[in-house]
Amino acid sequence: MTASPRIPAMDVLRGCAVMGIVWMNITAFALPQNAYFNPAVAGSPSAGDIAFWAVSLIFVDGKMRGLFALLFGASMLLLIDKEEMAGHDGRRTQMIRAGWLFVIGCAHFFLLWWGDILRVYAIASLFALLFVHLQPLDLVKRAFLFFLLQFLLVTAFIGSLYLWGHAATGVDASAATREGFAAFMAVLSDPADPATQVEIATYRSGLSTILQTKLAGFPTDWLWGLLFNGFETLGFMLLGMAMLKGRFLTGGWDAEQYRRTARHCFLIGVPPMTALALWAWWSGFAPLPTYGAALAWSLPFRIPLTVGWAALILWLLARHKDNPLVGRIAAAGRMTLSNYLGTSLVMTAIFYGWGLGFFAHVRPAVLPLFVIGAWAAMLLWSQPYATRFAMGPAEWLWRSLSQGKVQKIRRSG
Repeated sequence: MTASPRIPAMDVLRGCAVMGIVWMNITAFALPQNAYFNPAVAGSPSAGDIAFWAVSLIFVDGKMRGLFALLFGASMLLLIDKEEMAGHDGRRTQMIRAGWLFVIGCAHFFLLWWGDILRVYAIASLFALLFVHLQPLDLVKRAFLFFLLQFLLVTAFIGSLYLWGHAATGVDASAATREGFAAFMAVLSDPADPATQVEIATYRSGLSTILQTKLAGFPTDWLWGLLFNGFETLGFMLLGMAMLKGRFLTGGWDAEQYRRTARHCFLIGVPPMTALALWAWWSGFAPLPTYGAALAWSLPFRIPLTVGWAALILWLLARHKDNPLVGRIAAAGRMTLSNYLGTSLVMTAIFYGWGLGFFAHVRPAVLPLFVIGAWAAMLLWSQPYATRFAMGPAEWLWRSLSQGKVQKIRRSG
């Protein structure tokens, strides 16, 4: 998703991020939205379903999205520096690119998939421009301020649900309060809930019905998405800028430094995330513990785990940079936007009613097979394509729109 100069280490990180995010997004492609957080929404979960959910929660959810945002923030700096070296206004260029990315994100949302992240990145990047001049330590401080704001927001939301539940179970609670709370909790956990069944029917139907549903939810659904992701995304962008200035993301550290960083980050993040997963499981996937774990209580640990993933990937790259697989992953990273949008096209064609119509017909335990298929496709097409073309088709469209003229896509010679 970048027009910045090519840095091999960052291409590999992008490739891993776009592959990793498929793991988490596959649930949202194949099942009702609330199954993303709670496996009980897909029906009584088997051991395999629970294992898939637990691995996703502990290791993937929010971490790959965070890695994307780290790289996006770093790419902004590279682009601004490149433009200013050429005598242009780097910030204006980034604002134009963000505007067109927002447009692409809107098309992605309405025509393909409700889980689009491009719009959030476009908006957050405009605010990130206010901080590009800061030194690494100051960027880190601002990043953690935004992480704190995000944590307070989601904690307030989960806390309000607990207060609502307390009021609904009180002796003085009205029938409307009890019924309203019970209905909301059913949406979050009961596969037979009418709202969940309507959602299943919608996504098993045609494109026009799906589009009408999205239009009906506009702009409320967008505002909720921005509320639950905006500050966190901005924080990761600023952290990515700091990590670029500190040469972390460019592969400038030695392998042992990356190994130690990965080890420390995973030791910090994995045990509490495992505890949260166990808590949700022991509760029988009750709505409040399960959604609290996914939305709020896991947020502080997503930060070290995101950095840990970056460090682990760069450590492996330092040790195996000549492995043929590395070249394929880097090529996938050079086509990040194309791979991201292409995944949505293929997966919605498989699961939605305008395609094969497998929506809510596949158990969570089976979803990794679709993930492996998507990974194989990315690795197979990206490298041969990159040898003939300078950028992916979506990257070409984005750059052509941003620069106001058709860009050359074929490589010279």
